[in-house]
Amino acid sequence: MENQDIVIRPFDAATDIERLSGIWLEASLKAHPFVGEPRLVEQRQLIEDEYLPKSETWVACHAGEAIGFVSLLDSHVGGIFVAPDRQGMGVGRMLIAHALQRKGQLSLEVYTANEQAIRFYESLGFSEVSRRDVDDFGFPFENAALHLKG
Repeated sequence: MENQDIVIRPFDAATDIERLSGIWLEASLKAHPFVGEPRLVEQRQLIEDEYLPKSETWVACHAGEAIGFVSLLDSHVGGIFVAPDRQGMGVGRMLIAHALQRKGQLSLEVYTANEQAIRFYESLGFSEVSRRDVDDFGFPFENAALHLKG
């Protein structure tokens, strides 16, 4: 798979919800094992019912198959997830580049325990703005706020 074989298209609620929430769950289980599988499985419903339908989501596809996505709330990256078997192939970089081109700047939050993601964002030029000791659900998982200017 080469980057030129990747197409980024708008989210289609009628066909993408289950596939993208599956990518979210697989990638989250790999990147956020400290959160715990029961909580992640429970959160999948929020992804399907709230987060995907209410955000501006762009889907990376290879040979017509969704392999990753980025969800935006204005210029804030609510989530970027790539299927674990497609990570390390430039899909995430393409999604961030697409979002940055559309918005001119990006912000996001990342679990500091997700060291792979921290390295990924730093390699793209994101800089840390702040930290907080709890996640969006009030659990004691430190988050870093990052920012990238286009």
